Amino acid sequence: MAVRPPLVVAAGAALSVACGLIASAHTSRPFAERLASEAQAALGDSGVTANFALGDGQWPTRHPQLTAPADMNEAQRARFARAVHAIAGVGGIDWSDGTARAVVGETPITPLHCQEDVEALLDARTIRFEESSVEISSASDQLIEEVASALRPCLGAEIAIEGHTDNSGPAEENTALSYQRAAAVREALVAKGIPRDALRARGLGSSEPVEGLAPTDPANRRIEFSVIAVQPLIPTPVDTPGPR
Repeated sequence: MAVRPPLVVAAGAALSVACGLIASAHTSRPFAERLASEAQAALGDSGVTANFALGDGQWPTRHPQLTAPADMNEAQRARFARAVHAIAGVGGIDWSDGTARAVVGETPITPLHCQEDVEALLDARTIRFEESSVEISSASDQLIEEVASALRPCLGAEIAIEGHTDNSGPAEENTALSYQRAAAVREALVAKGIPRDALRARGLGSSEPVEGLAPTDPANRRIEFSVIAVQPLIPTPVDTPGPR
């Protein structure tokens, strides 16, 4: 049976996109390697590492994820984050246990109505994930759409997406899982049109259980939103990172 021309065109387009992604990965790898080398020089023997690769190292990125020793204080974290950010070409910076936030001055922070709207949505429903996974359940697709709609009036503000777990399992694994789930929600909202620069993913593990609930209660496994800056960010190509 002859293949219809539209199918040929679609297949060709898909192949072109795939080839473009592969070519992009190869051509940008030297750039990411240069950034990684300069970052390592800036960090010295601090114990902080900067990862400029996504997907188990397959995809180079200019947006590094930093990892710091557990005993490093906030002032030190801020200093090393800014040292990496100062490298020409580096984009937004994430910490492996949270996310750097942009510097927006000392203006007092007050919640916006969008935070209340999102909280109202999440009071009635929960963003659910596949069991033991960071993949958002398809049953939560509509809720993600509603959360995105509630956040749009606050574009220009900085919004934290906070992942929480119960205290079953090792604390370090809980923190990592809660961050990965918060990051998954961030990516889902970006896909709905919310600018990535407006969203900050944070993983709090089991450190902040719901008031009145036992730390082991599964209801502590949740995603929360909070407005952490209410003035528009300074329009620069990249955020200026803080400690996390």
